[in-house]
Amino acid sequence: RKGETMFDVLVAYGTESGNAEMAADDIAANLDARGIKTDVKSLENLNVTELSKIPHLVIVTSTYGEGELPETTAPFYSELDSNAPNLSGITFSAFGLGDSTYNNFNNAINIVSRKLIALGATQLGETGMHDAAMGKSLTLAATTWIDTITSNSVSGHKA
Repeated sequence: RKGETMFDVLVAYGTESGNAEMAADDIAANLDARGIKTDVKSLENLNVTELSKIPHLVIVTSTYGEGELPETTAPFYSELDSNAPNLSGITFSAFGLGDSTYNNFNNAINIVSRKLIALGATQLGETGMHDAAMGKSLTLAATTWIDTITSNSVSGHKA
């Protein structure tokens, strides 16, 4: 690992069944195709002390059960909660996977986003949400969302 970062955007995912990882890979491929260097990492392998070195963070997480954090998102959230790092100056975008037939639809991405904002981070763009109950392609939902985020961010960092 040379230098600070070798990427412009870190796409970090939390998943229970692997779907959020697939969405993260799709988002990274979309950004890479635009010439934006990305890295993809599981949230369970992301240390909160690394956040200040990340140019832009894209968080992708599914929601587990009745609105809980999936097993690979929970440790990251706990570390944010216990360490309470100052995240002012950090920008992030958020994409959630959920199923509207459950209560607390897409709750996990909202929990993580609220915590990042409470610690001073700035969210760019709207939170993207995929609804498994709608039967639409996860790849299409993730890439359409990142297209919107990217076009808005490029035109003057509008949130």
